Amino acid sequence: MALGLVKIFPKNTTFSKIRSCIYYIYKPIYHFEKSAFFMLGNMQFLRFFLTNNQKTKVCLITFVLGFFGYLSSQESQKDFWNHVRFGGGLGLNFGDGYFSSTIAPSAIYEFNDAFALGLGLNASFVNLKREYKSTILGGSLIGLFNIVNEVQLSAEFENLNVNTRYNVNLNLPRDNYWVPALYLGAGYRSGNVTLGIRYDVLYDKNKSIYIDPWAPFVRFYF
Repeated sequence: MALGLVKIFPKNTTFSKIRSCIYYIYKPIYHFEKSAFFMLGNMQFLRFFLTNNQKTKVCLITFVLGFFGYLSSQESQKDFWNHVRFGGGLGLNFGDGYFSSTIAPSAIYEFNDAFALGLGLNASFVNLKREYKSTILGGSLIGLFNIVNEVQLSAEFENLNVNTRYNVNLNLPRDNYWVPALYLGAGYRSGNVTLGIRYDVLYDKNKSIYIDPWAPFVRFYF
């Protein structure tokens, strides 16, 4: 459009010189517009774009990658949460003058119908009559394997912080320490609920929060 305006100026005049200046200024823009709108398939335009328009290239590539990355993340998040189950377990253990109870909320990711992996929290209370009371807090990593729909095997690594208050008659200071546990278990599964028993292969009678390495459990996920 600018070239059409300057063509009305007479030759050999100051306006002619101005016209020439404007022509050389607008010539690259003119060819760029021509290439952009009429020669998109021409390799010369592609070469020009790649060599002389680095900022535009970077912005365009960033936008495209970001857009498709956003779409991919949306699909990935949707698919991810379709495999997540929330629930946890309840535990009871008791013996001669001993009682413990555990609440362990957790979340698992089901890779398929047979295998799942997840994280959990643990809050427990332990009482040994006339000796001590303990409050236990910690976390765990759990793996579940379903042999068939009704039979579930489990492996759970747990690390707990134990805070123990002894009976005043024992004249012992409060104790605080960490104790690891690795439970291998098996249970009967019905729908979302599994009933079973587990064994702590790292059991230490001097540190474990349980009086026995064997403990029943109830586990459920929805």
